[in-house]
Amino acid sequence: MQLRELAAYTDRLLEIDRFSDYCPNGLQVEGRREIRTLIGGVTACQALLDAAVECGADALLVHHGYFWKGEDPRLIGMKYRRLATLLRHDIGLLAYHLPLDAHPELGNNAQLAQKLDLLVTGTIGGNGRSPDLVMLGEPATPVDATAFANRITERLGRSPLHISGSDAPIRRLAWCSGGAQSFIVTAHEAGVDAFLSGEASEQTVHFARENGLHFFAAGHHATERYGVQALGAHLARQFDLQFAFIDIDNPV
Repeated sequence: MQLRELAAYTDRLLEIDRFSDYCPNGLQVEGRREIRTLIGGVTACQALLDAAVECGADALLVHHGYFWKGEDPRLIGMKYRRLATLLRHDIGLLAYHLPLDAHPELGNNAQLAQKLDLLVTGTIGGNGRSPDLVMLGEPATPVDATAFANRITERLGRSPLHISGSDAPIRRLAWCSGGAQSFIVTAHEAGVDAFLSGEASEQTVHFARENGLHFFAAGHHATERYGVQALGAHLARQFDLQFAFIDIDNPV
């Protein structure tokens, strides 16, 4: 498989042109032309790069790549070392941020629904510049909030922060992976009983308590491990590639 053909296919699959994002989506660093071994991970950190080199990767597929808006554009320090590793070993880098959160089948949010046994009923949170990023759904039967927290722990391998805004069971909830805690306002306006994200801010706690919402922060990294795995597996089937996901632990 040719790297640029792989990138073009994935760009179309995730409809990257529909999103106004904080970084470029798609091919961020060009490597060798022909791709046989694709390594996936959440973030293109140095530990993942080193592991990819050990695996003989032709390209990396990640959720968090490089070249974020507002960052220092100079190639120095950590940024230089990371890019030097890719260039030295001729490894390409494909990165998909918001498009991978939002994809209705392969995205982080869709994959969380599968992991947590949630029926998706809709989406919200679009702003005119990007499609909806927040999913709405229901458990098969109403679930006690403590039991749902235990489900998150079991399925994601991470005990969530749970802010209990009420004693009511969860019948309807919204979720958005990663650092999407500000969407709790949008979730509340949609009339849900609970909101799940990766991170929490100081004000998130007060909003949940004062508006009668259950809030769960299950970890930025922990909630964004599954989109890359689903996308990588899809690409491997589609193009007869070798794909492996490497989970570089991150407690945040």
